[in-house]
Amino acid sequence: MKILYRYLAYEFVRNLIFITLCLIALYLIIDFFEKIRMFLSNNATIQQMAAHFFFRIPMILSQMLPAAVLLASLLTCGYLSRHSEIVAMKANGISLYRASLPILTIAASICLLVFLLNEWITPYTNERSEHIRLIEVQKRRSVGTFKQDQIWYRSQKGIYNIKLFDAQRNKLHGITIYYLDQDMQLNMRLDAAWGEWSDGHWLFHHVLLTRFPAGEFPTLERTIQQVIDLPEKPEDFKVVQKDVETMSYFELKRYIGKLRSEGYDATRYVVDLHGKTAFPLVSIILAVIGISFSLRSERSGGIAQGIGVGLTIGFSYWLVYAFGMSLGRSSALPPLIAAWFGNIIFGIASLWLFLRLKT
Repeated sequence: MKILYRYLAYEFVRNLIFITLCLIALYLIIDFFEKIRMFLSNNATIQQMAAHFFFRIPMILSQMLPAAVLLASLLTCGYLSRHSEIVAMKANGISLYRASLPILTIAASICLLVFLLNEWITPYTNERSEHIRLIEVQKRRSVGTFKQDQIWYRSQKGIYNIKLFDAQRNKLHGITIYYLDQDMQLNMRLDAAWGEWSDGHWLFHHVLLTRFPAGEFPTLERTIQQVIDLPEKPEDFKVVQKDVETMSYFELKRYIGKLRSEGYDATRYVVDLHGKTAFPLVSIILAVIGISFSLRSERSGGIAQGIGVGLTIGFSYWLVYAFGMSLGRSSALPPLIAAWFGNIIFGIASLWLFLRLKT
């Protein structure tokens, strides 16, 4: 059995590496042609372009590995069926379940690899890639810093402290603006519960203005809502805002805890948090589906058929996964169910197909 397991593992890993390299190359080619105009219009150097795409490889790898596992299992098992090796195994009393163990073990290892990749490497490389694109190439100003619980931004008007920036809705939450004079003396402070970008300007709600006249007591002024003249647009805060993809699982979890403790709605981030654990585990589910499709009959197989089935299943999973995530972000489904929606459906389907194998 050890010889058989080594043979199956070797065939699967060989196909997995080849397919993964092909998918990464295809992704980079498409991404390159989508961004080449932006690079050329900003006079980007070859080194900047190469560095940008290089730092995107870990993210591409984490996204492509589940699809590569599916295709590799389809091609490996399809090749074995086509050359009657499955018939030989069954004739020697080896069930298809036992023959699948090496592939499923490697697929489980891929799940752990994707999670660790997203936890330790991808957040840093994504941040570096975006820094090269936005700051070094597009020459956007980097005048802010992101901390886990807030954004600090230096502007011509003063210093902004923002608890949360919702990049999807262009809303600011927990706003404090310190207006400084030329001598860096505080002359006014603005506090607002939240603000929204509307009709080309910022509309702040539940505003408290505290003025500090020289030699006098501070004065307070409250308004329900007020248009605030800020030179920054939502795009300026997006440069500072740390995206979920640049956060690790535990960093995002701490961020969610901070938002909840301050009374902010963290539903969207909770969905993304569960997605960080749900997505890596899809590798083993897709491996089971790939094995089941390839071994549904002893003489099934074919590279073209395997690729066609793999692309169809992979694309279907992406649609279901994205649909579930969107339902969770809009609060139509609980965050846990929304993130695991695709895994639940495809997990049930994979189990049903696997149990129907003629062992």
